Formats: sequence, structure tokens, C-alpha cells
Amino acid sequence: MTQLTTCPDAETVAVRAAEHIARQLQLARDTRDVAHVALSGGTTPGRTFELLAANPADCKGVEVWFADERCVDPQDEQSNYRLAAETLLRPAGIASERVHRMQGELGPQAGAADYARELSESLGATTGPPILDLVVLGIGPDGHVASLFPGAATLDAGADAVCLGVEDSPKPPPQRITLSLAVLLAARNCLLLATGSSKADAVSAMLSEPSTHVPASLLRRERLTVILDDAAAASRPLP
Repeated sequence: MTQLTTCPDAETVAVRAAEHIARQLQLARDTRDVAHVALSGGTTPGRTFELLAANPADCKGVEVWFADERCVDPQDEQSNYRLAAETLLRPAGIASERVHRMQGELGPQAGAADYARELSESLGATTGPPILDLVVLGIGPDGHVASLFPGAATLDAGADAVCLGVEDSPKPPPQRITLSLAVLLAARNCLLLATGSSKADAVSAMLSEPSTHVPASLLRRERLTVILDDAAAASRPLP
């Protein structure tokens, strides 16, 4: 069952999210001596990363991956890597060899193939998708997560897909790289953050029946933690 926490405002969401991430990373380190986390872009994750970076010890023994990336230069203001570098990676002193960047500048197909190979080899996935300890996600007003968009063919990529190239994103830029739905489903925990009234309808749809029209609704609910503010919770179904 989805763990759902509603907070009064966006700042409280970021605080709760940073605390949740720290707990999940510690659990992974206690169990396997290493924690593999995939990050997303966006305003709410950005503030969460700043709070997490304030306690660098929470990031000890962490291998950082990405849920998706735009096919832009890593220094471009649209780059998810750039956001993470500015808010978390550099402030927390995470060593560059522990940061696994999606190389968007290679283009969607070559970049996805390269990342799928690196992720599978690093996590020792010989059969089935690689298993991340935690994936941090936002949600779009249309219900998309990572760069998995409503009705897209990428949602039908199958259980063996690891990383996918996107050529026709409905949001600019059109070319992207994304983890597959199979990898999101295999993760030990997914954390989804939502703030603002513009996300309210998407949150409501996510918590309703699973549908390819709302990719977030396809996440494995028993492994999903949702933290949102009152504005984003306004339209969610009553229990």
C-alpha cells in the first residue's frame, strides 16, 4: 500500500523528503554496504537535495544515478545533472567516480544504450532489471514520471528494458533518456514528490486505477512513498 504523507507547504515536503532519503540510504548501507539512488530534476527535488547536502554523512557510500535526462550539454540549465551537481553532489562532496551521469549529449539512443550497460554492469544485473535502492521522482501535471509520458510506446518496452531513448517528448526538449518502467518497478523504494495546485489532478489520477494514460499510476504501490503539500493533495481521493 502506498505510504502517503501530506504536508502544509513545499518546504515541509522537502524536509520530510530529505529525511526519508537519508533513512533509505542508511537502510541500504546497513544491508549491502552501499546505496544506489536515482535522482530526478525539478524544483521540489532541488530543495530536497539542498537539505540532504547539509548533512554530508547521509551521503556516505552512495552511488548516484539518474531517473532521466534531457539530451543537452551537462552544463545546460535544463540538465538534471546540473541541478543535482549544484544542489547536492558538490555541496555534499560526493566523489565524481560515484556519480553516474546520463550522457545526454550522445543523443537519446546511444546515451540510453550506454547507460543501460553501465547500470546493469554496476548493479550486477545478469537477468532481469537492475535493482536500485531508491528512485526519487517528481510528477508532471499530465501524470508522467521520469521521461515516461502518457500513452508513450516506452511504457510497453517490456521487462528486459533498462534505459530508453525518447525522441518525441511532449515537453521540450523532445529528445531525452529515461529509466524504463521495469527499472522503476524493480526498485526497492520509489519516492514521489508533488507540490502546488497544478499537480493536484495528477496526484488524484495517480492514486486511482492504474492506467498508461497516467504513468505514475503504474508504479508499484507497496514500494511507493508519496510526499505532497496541501495544494497538491487538494483533489486526491478520500480514503
